[in-house]
Amino acid sequence: MKITHTDLEGLFLIQPTVHVDGRGFFMEVFNAHTFNQVGIGGVFVQHNQSHSPKNVIRGLHFQWDKPLGKLMRVVRGQAYMVAVDIRKNSPTRGKWEAREVSEENKIAFWAPFGFATGFCARTDNTDVEYYYSAFYNKDGESNIVWNDADFAIPWPIRDPILSARDAGAQSFREWLSRPESNFIT
Repeated sequence: MKITHTDLEGLFLIQPTVHVDGRGFFMEVFNAHTFNQVGIGGVFVQHNQSHSPKNVIRGLHFQWDKPLGKLMRVVRGQAYMVAVDIRKNSPTRGKWEAREVSEENKIAFWAPFGFATGFCARTDNTDVEYYYSAFYNKDGESNIVWNDADFAIPWPIRDPILSARDAGAQSFREWLSRPESNFIT
């Protein structure tokens, strides 16, 4: 397993070692010892999966109450995956990292507490798995609009399919003005 640091402190790209033979493949998705060696601590307490048609954008989501980190990977299809640093005291606040992630390249993102995450499904039948470091808390989560001008993320589409929640999401500046934003430092 190759774990790569990004320019955003705490955000990692994970490339598993894939063993292929006539039966298919085998790979290690998570190893606590290996993760701990690079500073990804804790355990996963919740495992979720989403299924999306092409051109769906989910995000940019985060949770401040019950600090939540996410390991995200595509198990079917392809997605343009994004993580944005929203930590108030971070020197990279407002910066983002994006990658094409697919069932073929098997890259995973580890986004620690303090990052808003999202993705655009690039193919029909895109399945994304999320491993959470804390239990989901509806009252302690929020989102930032996917096309926030402060981020200028070059999403691969202009007119995505969005949930009502994501279509009506706040801007980054609106989030920073909320008292809850002080929990993400």
